[in-house]
Amino acid sequence: VTCIRSLSGELMYLIEGEREALLMDTCLGCGSLRSFVEGLTDKPLTVVLSHGHIDHAMGAPEFDRVYMNHADIPVYESMRDIEGRRGYIKGNVAPEIYAQIKDEDFIPPTDMDFADLTDGMEFDLGGIHVQVLALKGHTPGSMVFYIAEKRTLILGDACNTFTFMFFGPVSIEGYRKNLAVLRDRMEGKVDRVYLCHHLMEVPPSIIDEVIEVCDDIMAGNTDDMPFDFMGSKAYIAKAVEPGKPREDGRLGNIVYSKDFIRDK
Repeated sequence: VTCIRSLSGELMYLIEGEREALLMDTCLGCGSLRSFVEGLTDKPLTVVLSHGHIDHAMGAPEFDRVYMNHADIPVYESMRDIEGRRGYIKGNVAPEIYAQIKDEDFIPPTDMDFADLTDGMEFDLGGIHVQVLALKGHTPGSMVFYIAEKRTLILGDACNTFTFMFFGPVSIEGYRKNLAVLRDRMEGKVDRVYLCHHLMEVPPSIIDEVIEVCDDIMAGNTDDMPFDFMGSKAYIAKAVEPGKPREDGRLGNIVYSKDFIRDK
């Protein structure tokens, strides 16, 4: 398992078996990720997308075999314009790096015929098996990946130290139920957990911590730090300093909207 970090900070994972390789996520579609990955492996490559957001899926048109849960197709299509990608990169790289990026460096917005990525699918790479598990919440089609032989779970953005939950595909209450299902499915099977932003590796307890944050949101036991993102207003459930973990020393956190707390 090789972690690839983009210039704007996203983490992708190249998983290799004896016969084939699998790439999880494709970041912003700026520069040639395919050329970079082909410098790491010559095995036949399949690409899976954890979800359709701007910072995870926009490099997909470079690749031949790409899987994404079809519930996230509208998410992908709404975020593929170059102007939006430029704005994201500008906010996440040093000015001197951003000044070197030209429009022709971007993969053009492209209609994609995604193969559907569904709960329970398994990719046999030869001695390494990658199982796909649904975790709806961050987006309608968010998926996570379990590498059985490595006892490793890649949670991506679906459950992390700063989980965005203010777009509203499910409520905090519904998300908590989905987290509990994943926790039960993975009980006793996970030694390592990887994310797609900030920290690469966190303890398996991250799932329980985010469940507890859900409980605190529903109980009104939150710090509610205001948070603005691309025109959307939300709240950080547990107090943090910029770029650091929670002030109480724990890791799991949620950014949420007060309009999407309980199932309706």
